[in-house]
Amino acid sequence: MLTQMTLEEKIGQLVQFSVGIPTGPGNWNLKYDELVEHGQVGSLGNVVGAAEANHYQHLAVEKTRLHIPLLFGLDVIHGHRTTFPIPLAIAASWDPNEAEIVARTGAEEARADGVDWVYSPMVDIARDARWGRIVESNGEDPYLGSVMTRAWVQGYQQGDLSKPGSVAACVKHFAAYGGVIAGRDYNAVDMSPITLRQVYLQPYHAAVEAGVATVMSAFNSVNGVPASADPLLLTQILRKEWGFDGPVVSDWAAVHELLNHATAADGATAAHEALEAGLDIDLEGNLFGTTLAAQVRSGKIPESVVDEAVRRVLRVKFALGLFDHPYAQQEPKYEATPERRALARKVADETMVLLKNDPVTDAGPLLPLTKKATTVALIGPMADNAVEMLGAWSGKGNPEDVITLKAELEKRLGERLLYAEGCGLLSGKDANALKSIETRMPMSEALRMPIPDDDKTIAEAVETAKKADLAILALGEPAWMEGEASSRAYLGFTGSQEELLEAVVATGKPVILVVLAGRPLVLKWAAAHVPTILEAWSPGIEAGPAITDVLFGDVNPSGKLPASFPRAVGQEPLYYAQLPTGRPEHVDLTHMSWDSEKYVSRYVDEQNSALFPFGWGLSYTDFRFSKPTVSREEVPLDEVSTTVKPVVIVGADVTNIGSVAGTEVAQLYIRDTVASVEQPMRELKGFARVTLAPGETKHVEFPLGFNELSFYNVALKRTVEPTTYDVWVGGSSLADQEASFKVTE
Repeated sequence: MLTQMTLEEKIGQLVQFSVGIPTGPGNWNLKYDELVEHGQVGSLGNVVGAAEANHYQHLAVEKTRLHIPLLFGLDVIHGHRTTFPIPLAIAASWDPNEAEIVARTGAEEARADGVDWVYSPMVDIARDARWGRIVESNGEDPYLGSVMTRAWVQGYQQGDLSKPGSVAACVKHFAAYGGVIAGRDYNAVDMSPITLRQVYLQPYHAAVEAGVATVMSAFNSVNGVPASADPLLLTQILRKEWGFDGPVVSDWAAVHELLNHATAADGATAAHEALEAGLDIDLEGNLFGTTLAAQVRSGKIPESVVDEAVRRVLRVKFALGLFDHPYAQQEPKYEATPERRALARKVADETMVLLKNDPVTDAGPLLPLTKKATTVALIGPMADNAVEMLGAWSGKGNPEDVITLKAELEKRLGERLLYAEGCGLLSGKDANALKSIETRMPMSEALRMPIPDDDKTIAEAVETAKKADLAILALGEPAWMEGEASSRAYLGFTGSQEELLEAVVATGKPVILVVLAGRPLVLKWAAAHVPTILEAWSPGIEAGPAITDVLFGDVNPSGKLPASFPRAVGQEPLYYAQLPTGRPEHVDLTHMSWDSEKYVSRYVDEQNSALFPFGWGLSYTDFRFSKPTVSREEVPLDEVSTTVKPVVIVGADVTNIGSVAGTEVAQLYIRDTVASVEQPMRELKGFARVTLAPGETKHVEFPLGFNELSFYNVALKRTVEPTTYDVWVGGSSLADQEASFKVTE
């Protein structure tokens, strides 16, 4: 087919625009029908619905000379029409099956809506909670992120794009977007090549190994080079080292933004730099279509470079079966079916993380509530807020499908439930943020709602709490403060929610705090004063039933944190896998003449550690881990370096020592104690969900081989060196059951 194409037809395959959304930086007056009819566009974004998709597909297939079908792309992040919990919450399940369910369901619904290409999964390592797009991520760890990434890709693509209901996945944002300086969206990334490869590139590599069809380049620069025009990333690593042969699409107008990065003086140069670096599709940049042909004809760009980019695009279209079946089948109007609601509830059940559940009386902790729970006060702006339950990037999710916490508790408790909103999500102190937002973009009607009189509503909530035996507070942050362009300098509750919490706690009534947010928040005051805290994230359409399942013990919480929760925003970026330092916080420095307690790596006004660390999550039962065993105490170096098979098996027994059944996530951490390049104090290298009856014991095993034991040396080569590995197995990154083995010459 390529030999039959004119230069203009080839370039058309490398151009994408988004229909129905204000165009890119040029504010172009585009006529999409004409672009499609003349073969000047190869894909369209934000075309949703079989009728609209088929309209454009008809123009492409019937009106163009070569009848090449279009690709239709869309951000399908945590479901399409059935809205599941946000991706960060799904990572908290530590269950790749749940990610696959969400991707599979989203793919089926999207394909029925005419979408065959989804801009997901987002696999950026996110170690800074200030960054709004942490909501879309798998969290801070490359091992967990890689496992979940493979599941997302499998769910979308089913291993075969031609299968009914499959879509082409697009892993994003390549690369290291989650490492932006100061957690500020679109900012630069500046990190060592070792950290880039050893931490940030690992989930993308996992996606490529899983057969992901497409890749999206990032907005940011990496070590001074914009990712959308970086030959090291797009050609050397992605294609030559990893063998990826699919197309790379830019993020929104990222090619045009090379001018802002000041690495290109004009649009033609920007297009040239991006294409020759390995970028194939210009999404909304309007530079490939307007500048490439002249540069090819002048000899500045070899036509063979264009040809290779077109081949990559056409491969995906053929793999999806679009040449044989280009049209979407018209589906009936979507309704939240019981089957898909059940899936959404099951996934949400597994994402809940019980952060704290201290005893309050001799009777024990507040959770689980008994079926005969006495009068309960439900308070907070998240308690009956359907819109916010959908979370950021909720796609075609409908708030009318959401069951709120208030609605579900009313079913359970009837007249024993008292309710007060307490305050809004925003207050007068948010005025500057709102003003800033309004000057830059149109505000939705939800943001224009009047801010309540917090003094009055908090007082009403206090009186409501006094009438009850206990209070459940549902607090968090609005979804518009999460996701893209939503970085935060402060990580507390928005508006007057903190004041509301403190006022209700001051009544002396027992308090259960349910946190609904798309990022780790600073919960320091709550952790010190509230006995029970449940992290519920943004749970999706089954928010109320899933939260209530956990509150009443119908579901024993099993979620674990995929990202560390800070004590203070000044700790960010915060993550468990810290590198060692010459002056660690806890070390004997008495041999020094100066103050050995002061001159160590620590804050003078806060602890170094996370408030709630990576991997943390409680249950309604207790688990005990045995001391780990290793299958071999010594392993020859050449055996590790010359085989991909496991060389050591780490094992441990997990016992449920409580009185109810529960699921624990057994986690394996290792440390390379001596290496030519500093290695983290701990690294996750395996995990397993284990369901146990009371008194039951199960044995878990974790294989370790070259992939788990190797690191990047100063020559940027993966290697294993003679050393001792310490290993820990437990229920979080604080695991204290330890063993070791050696790798010897």
